[in-house]
Amino acid sequence: MTTTPVRFLFLWEQPTDPEAFEKHYREVHIPLARKLPGLRSYAITDDPQPVRGEPYYRIAELRWDSMDELRTAFASPAGQACAEDATGMAQNAAARSMILGAQEELL
Repeated sequence: MTTTPVRFLFLWEQPTDPEAFEKHYREVHIPLARKLPGLRSYAITDDPQPVRGEPYYRIAELRWDSMDELRTAFASPAGQACAEDATGMAQNAAARSMILGAQEELL
């Protein structure tokens, strides 16, 4: 059976209180996310440079080996805790998220 790796992207806008956001993100949110079952990698990019539109404050990229593993992770108690925490953090910094699955190589 072939599986397709998936990426979960979380794009954070500028926080209203950057100091509080950073403290919570690093002391609470990252430790919660590290407990997600099957998580292969977790990377953050601060101050990404936009080509068009407004910049994001931070982009987080989490990877799993398959969509089933991602679904299992967020259905778990750790996943629910992480999602609840992100919802609470959105009061300080609006966010968007998306899942990227299979890629088509064009070059």
